[in-house]
Formats: sequence, structure tokens, C-alpha cells
Amino acid sequence: MKKKALALVFAIVIVVALCVGLVVHFSFFTFFSDFVIFQVVPDWDSNTEYVKIPADFKIGIICLHGEESTYDKNFIDAAYQAIRELGLTNKNILFKTNIREGEECTTAAKELVTAGCNLIFADSFGHEPYLAKVAKENPNVNFCHATGTTAHNDDAPANLHNAFASIYEGRYLAGIVAGMKLNQMIEEGKFTAADAKIGYVGAFPYAEVKSGYTSFYLGAKSVCPSVTMEVQFTSSWYDVVAEKTTADALIKRGCKLISQHADSMGAPNACEEAGVPNVSYNGSTIESCSKTFLVSSKINWAPYFKYIINQTAAKKSIDKDWLGTIQTNSVMLTNLNADTVAPGTLQAVLEARAKLVNGELYVFDCANFTVKGKHLTEYMADVNTDDKFTPDTQVIEKIGEKYVFMESKFRSAPYFDINIDGITLLN
Repeated sequence: MKKKALALVFAIVIVVALCVGLVVHFSFFTFFSDFVIFQVVPDWDSNTEYVKIPADFKIGIICLHGEESTYDKNFIDAAYQAIRELGLTNKNILFKTNIREGEECTTAAKELVTAGCNLIFADSFGHEPYLAKVAKENPNVNFCHATGTTAHNDDAPANLHNAFASIYEGRYLAGIVAGMKLNQMIEEGKFTAADAKIGYVGAFPYAEVKSGYTSFYLGAKSVCPSVTMEVQFTSSWYDVVAEKTTADALIKRGCKLISQHADSMGAPNACEEAGVPNVSYNGSTIESCSKTFLVSSKINWAPYFKYIINQTAAKKSIDKDWLGTIQTNSVMLTNLNADTVAPGTLQAVLEARAKLVNGELYVFDCANFTVKGKHLTEYMADVNTDDKFTPDTQVIEKIGEKYVFMESKFRSAPYFDINIDGITLLN
């Protein structure tokens, strides 16, 4: 039954794509577990000159948690996919899991160097200073880091590299799914437009989290103009109890839909128990939360892993600040849950996605949000991070008649840290 339903969804995708006249090549779909990429250019990396990777090549990967965390599992799965596509085996990867953001990371990185790793990657924001320290001591090894902010600085080690992706675009599209669901529930008389409130479980009030929940909110608002959102932080990337308790509290406050930037099943399980729609992150929860799961977004790290392995093996330079995009197949959504999403959702997502790709739509178009009642025309962001988080870069640009906050243009890791109207921070 499930296979028939999926087949029907894919058939609808193709028909809708043709009907709306997308300027996108839908010659085939690439699957990554339960995620599907609507490809802009098939084989986007076909112009990359891949070399034969030596059989003894080793990449070391440092993870904040293990596979119980959806965030870390996403990296682990992507690494395995990358080595398979490069003709390598599991023997070419060494994992260090449950490595906290402290000297424990220094120890893990040094152990991976001693084990003969040509390339070392760490997946959490707080790993960066410890990774940088080991990078300075080992100039012949490449050190790459997700969500980092300092590799582009002049004083950073030459062999330290940062990477991220324009996941705010994926979260915006997931927000459209949420907004369409709110509209459906309003039309069914379950609540009024004035009561269309989303709850969001956030880990920390960092720019990465703020960028994510703001883009999600703006996606929802683009189709459900009356929507508001409340955000509660857990002060942890992974805490099952705190995430469930927070989701429960948001539901009791009248939130009609829940999403999150946190790494456990706490919030999705709370939604399933309460019968409240949920948009998850980094993985589908359709198997365990089939009645409430709508969609999920995530970064696909496989393209980056392939890139850094190939560049290292070929003795070529790695970008200091790499940004994955929709075009590089780095931004992904799951298949929609056909049993829960609102009618018309797929078409709305495809149309918005096409506009993001062709530059017709910008997630952080300043016309679409206000700060204390005013639209922004300029904003200094902390791009070149220092210990005082000093604003140093003008990040709003005028594009035609639009003023746009240019997220991830001046540094791959997010720097959108603005509190916009319509979103209330509860703690």
C-alpha cells in the first residue's frame, strides 16, 4: 500500500512540474533514504574531475553524539553514502562519537591524526576551536568543520575549512507545508485564522537556530498571513525529556503545529500523543508518528564529503568556506505524508522552490517581515566572529527594488540573528 502511495506521489510531482512550467530538469529523482531531491541539474558534480582514491585513504569524523541523534546520524549516513559513491569501503572511515565540545575534541582529533587520517571532519559548532588547535599542529592534514565561523579569518590555519548549506531555503519550503496545513485546519473550523499559532522547540538562541526558525516562519506566513510563532529553547542540542516537555508546554499554550531545531524524537512524540501536526528536522518520523508527521528538511552532506575526500586525495585546495545549495543537491525535503498534508501542498512547494532557484524569490526579502513595525534596509551582522560578537558586515543588499538580507553570502554558516515581529521568544 505504501509503495503504491509513493508511486502516486512521484507521478503527481512529474505532472505538476510540467504543468507549472518549471525551468528545472526533472529527468530523474535521487533518493537518500526517505528524502527526495528535485534535481536542478542531474549529476551536478559531473564537471568535477574525480581521481582514484587510494585504498589506504582515511577520513576521521568527530560527532557530538551517536546515531541516536538525528543530527549526527545525518552526517554518519552521508559519509557512508559518499564513500560508496567514491568506490571506498567502511574501512576508510574512522568515527569518534559522543565527543563533547571541549578538550575531548582535541584528544579525538589527535587520535585520528595518529591513526593516519588524511582528512578530519567535526560536526558541531563548539568543536571548532579545538579542531583549529590540532590543525595548527598538523599542517599536512585537512581539517573540515560544519557550522563553523572562523576558517575564512586571516589568522585561521590554512588547513582549516568550514562548510554549511542554505538550509534556510529548505526550512522555508517546509514552512509552506506547515502554513498550508494551518489553512486547511482553519477552513475545517478547527480554529480561527487569528489562532493560527506555531510552536517551535529550539536548542540555543544561536544565529543558526534563529535563521532556521525565522525562515520556517516566513515560509508558513507566505501562505497563511495570520500565523504567529512561539519559540522555547531547551539549552541542549539533544535532550529527549526537555524537547518533549517543551513541545507539550507549547501545545498547552495553544500552538496548533510544532516544529523544532533539536535532535531527538521528543517533540515528534509529543505531537503524536496530542494529535498535533509536526514538521521534523533531519529525518522522517512517518513510521512512529504517522498521524501527525507532515514533512522534514535537512542538509545532505554527501556532496561535501565527496568533494573534500576528492580534493584531499588529488592534493587540491578545499574552499575555506563552502556553501551547499539546492543546486548542489545539498538541501533536501522528505516525501510529503500524503495522509496528513493539505491539498495543494505539493504544487505550492514546487512553485516556491522554482522561484528560489531562478532568483525570483528570496527567503529573507525584507518586504516580508518587520522589526518593531519597520522594514529593514540595512543591517550590520557579526560575520568575522570575535569574542565580543562585534557587527562588522553590511548584509542587506538592494536587488532591483528589493532589500534582501543575504544569508550565507559572506560566510557559509548562518548569521541571521534578528528577532522579527510575529515570533515571540518565551525564554
